[in-house]
Amino acid sequence: MSTTTPPTRRVLVFNQYAKPLSEPGGTRHAELFARLTGWEHVIVAADLDHFSRQRRHQPDPHFVRVRVPGYSGNDHRRVLSWIGYDHRALRVALRQPRPDVVYASSPQILAPVAGWLAARLRRARFVLEIRDLWPDSMVAAGYLRAGSPLHRALKALERWLYRRADRIVVVAEGWRSYLVAQGVDEARIEWVSNGAEPADFALRPDRYRPLRSRVPVTGRLVVYAGAHGPFNGLDLLLDAAAELPEHTFVLIGDGLEKARLVDRARIERLRNVHFLDTIPKQELAGILGDADVGVHVLADAEIFRLGASPNKLYDYLAAGLPVVTNCPDEPHDIVLAADAGVAVGPDELAAGLRKLLGEDTATLRAMGERGRRYIEEHRSRTVMAVRLQQLLDALVAPGTDRTDRGRVPAATPGS
Repeated sequence: MSTTTPPTRRVLVFNQYAKPLSEPGGTRHAELFARLTGWEHVIVAADLDHFSRQRRHQPDPHFVRVRVPGYSGNDHRRVLSWIGYDHRALRVALRQPRPDVVYASSPQILAPVAGWLAARLRRARFVLEIRDLWPDSMVAAGYLRAGSPLHRALKALERWLYRRADRIVVVAEGWRSYLVAQGVDEARIEWVSNGAEPADFALRPDRYRPLRSRVPVTGRLVVYAGAHGPFNGLDLLLDAAAELPEHTFVLIGDGLEKARLVDRARIERLRNVHFLDTIPKQELAGILGDADVGVHVLADAEIFRLGASPNKLYDYLAAGLPVVTNCPDEPHDIVLAADAGVAVGPDELAAGLRKLLGEDTATLRAMGERGRRYIEEHRSRTVMAVRLQQLLDALVAPGTDRTDRGRVPAATPGS
């Protein structure tokens, strides 16, 4: 009796800012799609690293790099970079073998437009992934005035994309209600959270220089690893460092606010604060557990009350670090459900850190272990790849109509 091997499916991923594991930055798609079975994936990404301004040319069989114009702020050059990416990504889509699914991710908001067009031209299914609630997040950041002609145009584009997606993937469960309020049929919305793989976060002092050898450490070592942008609330972290001079604070990463933050720490003589450049994901995973506490901090913005799915929070927990978070709703709930740290209000970061840093070492380690188990069971890349696999498999399954394809069994954020 012969068995027939199911055909390999193809998915083409549009994400201007995607990174392979060998580079610092967003590795969500590299990690998720590599865990699928029966699917070949190609990720179309920009050749320019937004923060370092360096061109990336390292070969990777799952990445196609397209050249984009550079930019450093939020002016017209940023939009030109988006347009340049969309044009070249669409050309890649027309040259690649025909995909079964085009999977386009925000931000930026124009990439899904190119993804939809590629799907139409190649007769493929179109999945829209929402990783940032544009344009509302631009309003919250002060880059866009609510009710302005541009804001109204972008809201119309947002709704246009929602209507044309076969499925919409959200990284935060709280965004489901937002999309429904925008007129989206809830049956087309799926939740595939960000996450981390605890097995990847074992300390590797034999391969990477330990974190404690990179900076002088007194007291406990507190780490922040992530973007240094206007949404990240890092002034709150510097305020906390000023109140807790007996402990050491390390900020790893880059962003539009980094130069100003470095200047502030220098002017205020915060000698317990140290800034490190971005570190490739594999190296960061091998050194993160060398700290004592991880900090998840965000600015107090209404947009975050709709939901958030922060990679850095999952990374800390996967590395076995107890965590302080000042972000309401989902991050707050995760830390409390895992019993892995302290969750405080948006303006209470210093108090939360003071409380957690006052715990004894055994208590901190027990918190870290509970956090690691929680991520492994509920928020690992493996768990989320299963949800993505179910979504894609069902979306292209024969004998089902468009309205039924891709439906993943309902799940709560903690399940």
